[in-house]
Amino acid sequence: MADLITVDDPDDPRLSDYIGLTDVELRRRREPAEGLFIAEGEKVIRRARHAGYEMRSMLLSAKWVDLMRDVIDEVPAPVYAVSPELAERVTGYHVHRGALASMQRKPLPTADELLRTTRRVVVMEAVNDHTNIGAIFRSAAALGMDAVLLSPDCADPLYRRSVKVSMGAVFSVPYARLDTWPKALETVREAGFKLLALTPDEKASSIEEAAPHRMDQVALMLGAEGDGLSTQALVAADEWVRIPMAHGVDSLNVGAAAAVAFYAVATGRPES
Repeated sequence: MADLITVDDPDDPRLSDYIGLTDVELRRRREPAEGLFIAEGEKVIRRARHAGYEMRSMLLSAKWVDLMRDVIDEVPAPVYAVSPELAERVTGYHVHRGALASMQRKPLPTADELLRTTRRVVVMEAVNDHTNIGAIFRSAAALGMDAVLLSPDCADPLYRRSVKVSMGAVFSVPYARLDTWPKALETVREAGFKLLALTPDEKASSIEEAAPHRMDQVALMLGAEGDGLSTQALVAADEWVRIPMAHGVDSLNVGAAAAVAFYAVATGRPES
């Protein structure tokens, strides 16, 4: 059972995991280095625990203590009860959901390990917006994609904003980092996957014509918002595919485009 500890000093060192949550550069450096991430909100905290992540501590405003009582009773980690004002001073923002947890990261699998056991893979290049990362993971989970591979410069899926936008879906879709780019794409191809590059280029086949749902193993490549896939990534692909557009619209937000493409890959029948 966790200890419920009331804290009224924003400089209390026991709250150090929660300091400066709005400082993106600080948190981006600190969290992976220290092996932690922040889960925000009751549902996300519960999903992180259900996925097997170990809790380091929890920070709750008083009215959330009863709602989280079952979690408090189950975990050995300390639980810090604070006022909303103190939580805001520590974190740097108003914690609307009133509940934060510092969770311990797990070692990531290698790309080779994921490729041995999957059929439908997402490959992201330079997607460095945390909102887009979260949205893509949520769609990947909902529409039956098996795993995600990230280029070295993609944003952290376990950053607080990514976790929040995904509603915890980042915990249910396994992911790995590709050590080299775009050279590592050859490893994906050698594992039996057909590399499909999603692009609005007119030279691309429509995704219906490509029929990815009929392919044994598919790796769908997505680029960053605005820039899209790099020339090197496009050259490395086996085929370019596009989503047909109407009314003169030339492209979709990468999160929306990903959802449409995932549906095409899964033929509209996501697995439970």
